[in-house]
Amino acid sequence: MGQSFHLALQCRNKRETKLFYKNILGFNIGREGEKWIDVNMHGNQLTFTEVSNFTPLFQLYTLENHDLPVFHFGIILNFRTWNHVYNNLYDKGIEVGIEKEFFVNNVGEHTSFFIKDPNGYNIEFKCFKDENEVFRSLRRS
Repeated sequence: MGQSFHLALQCRNKRETKLFYKNILGFNIGREGEKWIDVNMHGNQLTFTEVSNFTPLFQLYTLENHDLPVFHFGIILNFRTWNHVYNNLYDKGIEVGIEKEFFVNNVGEHTSFFIKDPNGYNIEFKCFKDENEVFRSLRRS
């Protein structure tokens, strides 16, 4: 197994969260307990735990004249997979939030779209024009 990340998040309702990630996004569900589930997000582990006092913070920041959620998570995909995910969501009638190209003609040029899960979390799907620029600095040293 290669490197992957693990992100643990609170959720309002385990069942609704499971149905969204499994049926809408098509992600596999891994281990689960009475109040928690593991979701396989392209080889990365998301753990959602149902809590009674769900208190998310959803502040915004501005990038290229668009208000974006400060807290969000997502996945970087190749264009073919990104396009497949986008079309699949569109076919299911899922509302796609911001869809935009960022840093056009600059280092890190990418296209992104955001969707919200049942907990209000913003999930970003990115596709870089040049995948070698994912971690490349905007500044030249």
